[in-house]
Amino acid sequence: QLQLVESGGGLVQPGGSLRLSCAASGFTLDYYVIGWFRQAPGKEREGVSYISGDDGKTLYADSVKGRFTISRDDAKNTVYLQMTSLKPEDTAVYYCAARRGLVFVLNPSGYDFWGQGTQVTVSS
Repeated sequence: QLQLVESGGGLVQPGGSLRLSCAASGFTLDYYVIGWFRQAPGKEREGVSYISGDDGKTLYADSVKGRFTISRDDAKNTVYLQMTSLKPEDTAVYYCAARRGLVFVLNPSGYDFWGQGTQVTVSS
């Protein structure tokens, strides 16, 4: 069974940091693009960051560039999203998703399966 499980969300003050994890099971990361997406109340789901399965190439949304870092641990079959300098506008449910292949696709509809999401709240 192909599965993604996110963890690491929580409540953090503005300027703080969190690390999200996306543990994959039933497949290996080598032939998949993994994307992190987020969805705030009343807003559409948006792409945050992506990492390719072959060479580890990464891509970031302009809104998080320089603050978020995506990485991959093949031994643990897990993708991470390190988030720093968090802002209230980063508040959302964060999802990871997998797409078979090695081409970045920014549209959420291009992903094959999703995790259940983890809530990130940035507030003082």
